[in-house]
Parts: sequence; structure tokens; C-alpha cells
Amino acid sequence: MLEHFGPQHWWPGDTPFEIMVGAILTQNTNWQNVEKAIANLKMAGVLSLPAMAVLEKEKLAEYIRPAGYYNIKAGRLQNLFAMIAEQWDNDLEYLLQQPVAVLREQLLSVKGIGPETADSMVLYAAEQPVFVVDAYTHRILSRHGLIPEDADYFQIQEIFMDSLEEDTVLFNEYHALLVQVGKNFCKKSKPKCGECPLAGVGGVGEYVPC
Repeated sequence: MLEHFGPQHWWPGDTPFEIMVGAILTQNTNWQNVEKAIANLKMAGVLSLPAMAVLEKEKLAEYIRPAGYYNIKAGRLQNLFAMIAEQWDNDLEYLLQQPVAVLREQLLSVKGIGPETADSMVLYAAEQPVFVVDAYTHRILSRHGLIPEDADYFQIQEIFMDSLEEDTVLFNEYHALLVQVGKNFCKKSKPKCGECPLAGVGGVGEYVPC
């Protein structure tokens, strides 16, 4: 994958806070829409914890409208801000320095933040080693016969965590490359199996869609 795509330099974001905001905004949408929402926040000069935390929900929702589900995501962002304020006295840097288990527990306690979003924040914002699993990862491994179709998030994550050296840079690059395979080749419908850099990997050979 690395030979085919090259280094990904993922996650795009100028600050850990921006990465955390992006992790929520990218739920159920593509990154191009997230970039538009982030650009709105930057143009308004509010892309910081102190500025966004005091925005009314309606105003915040309007800024992030391009990301879709903007009212829901505005609520989820406010839930995150409330946790940081109530549990960590608005000290985001200190929160991100916590051990992985503590940080994950805190993030997962926020309504609207699930395992993938929490782990994205841990890996990309806190730069701590945890492997992020997404729909692309599940699809690729399942189609190559490496996991059962009903494997859950934590079962898939365990495979990577047990098989790879615990290294933030490695986990970052590996996940980003899997995303590229999923986006460009292992599509939900009409996958480009013959052109895929992972063709022949796994126990079933080339995937044949139903």
C-alpha cells in the first residue's frame, strides 16, 4: 500500500483541537465536506476551544452546515466541550496527555462519540498508539477472508494491536493507507479488485461481488 500510494501525512489539521473537531464532523460524510465546514470556522475566527465552547448551538450548526447532520454534530461538539470543561477545567492539553485507557474512557463518555471517533482523537490528536478501525478496514479484511463478516470493532482492532508494533506513526500510516484502498479500489459497490494493490492478499484470492 505504501509503495502504491506513498506516505499519507494524515490527519490534516493544524492543531489537536482542529483534529478533534474534524473527527466529529467527518461522521457519515466525506472529507471534502468537512474541509468546507472547517474553513467556515477558520474564516469566522472561532476554531479554538474557548471560541467554539461559547457559541450558541444554532450558530455553531450554521458554521458546520457543509458537513451534514449539522444540528446533531453541533450537539456532539458541545457535549465534547462540556466534558473538557467539567472534567478537565478546559485544559485540553492535559487531557490529551492522559494514558490511552483514561483518554479513551473520557472520550467514550461523551454522547455521540463512539469507538472510531474516540480512537481517531487518541491516535491523531493525542498522538498515542491505538489502531483506528473504520468501515473501509472491515470491508477490506472481510473481502480478503481475513475476518468473519460479523467481526466487531474491537475484534478487528485487536488483530492489528496484537500483530503490529505499538507505534503511533505506524498505526497512523497503516490506517490512512487502508482508507485509500477503500476509497479508490475496495468500493462498496463495483470494487476494482483487479487493479487493487492488495489483490491476492488473504485466503480467498480476488473478491467476487455478489
